[in-house]
Amino acid sequence: MNWIFENFKPALDGLTPQVRQKALEIANQLMEQGGTSEEKAIQQAIVEADEWFYDSDG
Repeated sequence: MNWIFENFKPALDGLTPQVRQKALEIANQLMEQGGTSEEKAIQQAIVEADEWFYDSDG
């Protein structure tokens, strides 16, 4: 199942398209694993996506 995270659109809108896509991928993985809320999943996903982007020389 893919979550849309519509309630967090403002947080995602400030990201570049690459980082936003990676954040959504990560957030969906976190939600599939369970044990976390959408809010925490998207917050963690944004941090990890930013790190991914900077680590990839973005």
